[in-house]
Amino acid sequence: MPATDRIAIAKLTLTDFRNYRAVTLVTGLGPVVLAGANGAGKTNCLEAVSLLTAGRGLRSLPFPELARSGGSGGWAVAAELGVAGEDMHIGTGIQLPPDGMLTPRAARTVKIDHALAKGSGALVRIRMLWLTPSMDGLFTGPAAERRRFLDRLVLSLDPGYGAAASAFERAMRQRNKALEEFDSPPMLTAIEAQMAAAAVAMAVARARAIAALSGEIEAERNRDPDSLFPWAALTLNGTLEEQAAALSEDTMRDELRDGYARALAQGRDRDRAAGRTLSGPHRSDLDVAHGPKAMPARMCSTGEQKALLVGLVLAQARLIKRAADGIAPLILLDEIAAHLDIGRREALFSSIVALNAQVWMTGTDLATFTPLRNATETQLFVVSNGTIMPANDAERAAKH
Repeated sequence: MPATDRIAIAKLTLTDFRNYRAVTLVTGLGPVVLAGANGAGKTNCLEAVSLLTAGRGLRSLPFPELARSGGSGGWAVAAELGVAGEDMHIGTGIQLPPDGMLTPRAARTVKIDHALAKGSGALVRIRMLWLTPSMDGLFTGPAAERRRFLDRLVLSLDPGYGAAASAFERAMRQRNKALEEFDSPPMLTAIEAQMAAAAVAMAVARARAIAALSGEIEAERNRDPDSLFPWAALTLNGTLEEQAAALSEDTMRDELRDGYARALAQGRDRDRAAGRTLSGPHRSDLDVAHGPKAMPARMCSTGEQKALLVGLVLAQARLIKRAADGIAPLILLDEIAAHLDIGRREALFSSIVALNAQVWMTGTDLATFTPLRNATETQLFVVSNGTIMPANDAERAAKH
């Protein structure tokens, strides 16, 4: 795959994954459209693609739940990719152990170029972002959803962010247990120092990512002031993030770290009574507003919220491409036409062409994607009952 300006899949193979027994899909550099009836398996295919990067995939389900009903109990996803002109082979999945028992927390195996990797964190180089119907409630749902959205953005810009987030989660679990068991103050102090170091690293990375994304949104406003996708105003709502955004120099991180460690120590009795840690980056939120209307996103109409989300994802894609020296990320858009009028749909397709990225999209009607088909080398596939075939082949089969 010769292109050096994007991350793109050339071949995708699914085995016992969700409703797919065995399927192989060969694609080119351009956008990929998967069309079919509801329940045909379109989102399952996107979910498989989402497992080619770090994390738990677009639905964050326990890995054993991804296995096909009636299958072996395990599953596998394999792909040949082009990453900045370099060919890669990625394989991931789980196998049923000899005792035939898989726990809900079973980890997946990851191989890169046929060599075993230490975990999905090794896939952080495969920059990817997605938009799914479940994210339509991002602005009105719980803060945890917005934190996940934020963390995916930060990780795509700062590969070291995942390690800091994992370190914070581990230390916080240790502290919660130590509080419950009334462990010694020196032990708690040591754990809280680890928490504080990781928390400040997270807060700084988040603050920088939101500042960069806000800058990209502002630049797009200047390039296209009449865009059909309203610009978003972003605000990090969290004490550490707010303080991190105000840091004038990196040397001030020590003060921020020491201050959070003191706050943890002072809050031990409160946290012990609550049974959890009540302050830190795990409690932060991302506030989003409809810029042109100066209105909180949660108060906007469903159509306006969808347009805001699309605009945010496009801004992320542009930012990631710029941060990665012009290499466009892989983008997954599930049922993207929902709640978009014809004008915004065509504006989205124009933005996709301009990004020069491989974008995987799903929909129930191939005709929805006609403007994109006419504008670029879009690849159209029909999904039906665990099979995927090129649209032309499907049409010929239907005629006979």
